[in-house]
Amino acid sequence: MGTPPGYRPSAWVHLLHQLPRADFQLRPVPSGFAPQEREYQQALLLVVALAGLGLGLSLILIAAYLIRVCCCQPPGPPGTKSPPPGGGCVTWSCIAALLIGCAGIGIGFYGNSETSDGVSQLSSALLHANHTLSAIDHLVLETVERLGEAVRTELTTLEEVLTQRTELVAATRGARRQAEAVTQQLQGLAFWQGVPLSPLQVAEDVSFVEEYRWLAYVLLLLLQLLVCLFTLLGLAKQSKWLVIMMTVMSLVVLVLSWGSLGLEAATAVGLSDFCSSPDTYVLNLTQEETGLGSGRPQAQAHRLPSSSPPASDILNYYFLCNQAVSNPFQQRLTLSQRALANIHSQLQGLEREAVPHFPSAQKPLLSLEETLNVTEGNFHQLVALLHCRGLHKDYGAALRGLCEDVLEGLLFLLLFSLLSAGALATALCSLPRAWALFPPSDDYDDTDDDDPFNPQESKRFVQWQSSI
Repeated sequence: MGTPPGYRPSAWVHLLHQLPRADFQLRPVPSGFAPQEREYQQALLLVVALAGLGLGLSLILIAAYLIRVCCCQPPGPPGTKSPPPGGGCVTWSCIAALLIGCAGIGIGFYGNSETSDGVSQLSSALLHANHTLSAIDHLVLETVERLGEAVRTELTTLEEVLTQRTELVAATRGARRQAEAVTQQLQGLAFWQGVPLSPLQVAEDVSFVEEYRWLAYVLLLLLQLLVCLFTLLGLAKQSKWLVIMMTVMSLVVLVLSWGSLGLEAATAVGLSDFCSSPDTYVLNLTQEETGLGSGRPQAQAHRLPSSSPPASDILNYYFLCNQAVSNPFQQRLTLSQRALANIHSQLQGLEREAVPHFPSAQKPLLSLEETLNVTEGNFHQLVALLHCRGLHKDYGAALRGLCEDVLEGLLFLLLFSLLSAGALATALCSLPRAWALFPPSDDYDDTDDDDPFNPQESKRFVQWQSSI
């Protein structure tokens, strides 16, 4: 297959595509993109399951560490109030982990924006392709209707006016036959008319899903940012209730981080398989969804005119777009151009021969000349639109948005999830030990008797004033 302009599989695509894959029975699975096959679906689900396994191991290790700290720590001497050794190290390790989590949040925002940009580029390419296909259908319909109206009105009127001259009537009927031939040829150019697959609908569905995906990640990033900031605030103020609440929230965000990591990893692996060789899959999918393919029964095939080029040739022309594949519409366009030239010469001959003898023929002839000029203008636009450059360029833009920007954004989101999971796991190990080092809120033993903010000193001052 031909390579779309400006698209080359990146190094990340090759790296992810070479990773081994296995189904639930741990049997090797080919890395070709085949989402409809059960073994390939199991291979992607196994990637998600690995993230679930990572979550389970993290929770087990956190629980084992906390149980060891709480149950195996030797008790301090009675009456001592000095903090246990290593308390400052625990607090600073927690702060360092939270700062790393904040850095990961910045990476996550960048990855989310990059993914959104790639999806936007994909949607824009689909909308532009839909505009091209709609313009082809509109120009064909408009030209066919205009020529049909000219055959029914102006040419019929011209035949009635020129009934006394047999050779002029024959020339008029020749122009009629040429116009009908052009109409028949142009009807076969609207190859996308009646196709159930609409690029506009696909673009709207992709944009709809992307809006909710983008919003979900923004909420996840903001939630983790709030958890990190309030945890740091609780450590700074030594607020035990705030640290305990943020510990619970950290556990929730840890679960969400591992879940998002599994989805991102599976999506990145599947996308790398698609991007390594996208042409074959997209071509087969287009044939299945539109009926434009030689493998379909004729009764179920797309409703093209009987004289149209084979549907498989049309798809190959637009997907390959190179000199090895000829334009399937070239013969039809050539015949239409010759017929239009013949009509133009016949109308010029009628204008020279008929108008001096039949003045009433001038009006239908001028109307036919105007119709012919508009038809020729539409024909040149159709020639430009039917060339494979435009749609093939849209195809390349869609692949670049999906296989470069979206995949890069997914990798940054994957890095964010890894940093988030590691930072939160470290914080969950450190926070219970950190709040155990906080002093009790009712401990006033170390307060200075001369301190004016001492509650006992304030009470004596009030009693002294009342005795005066």
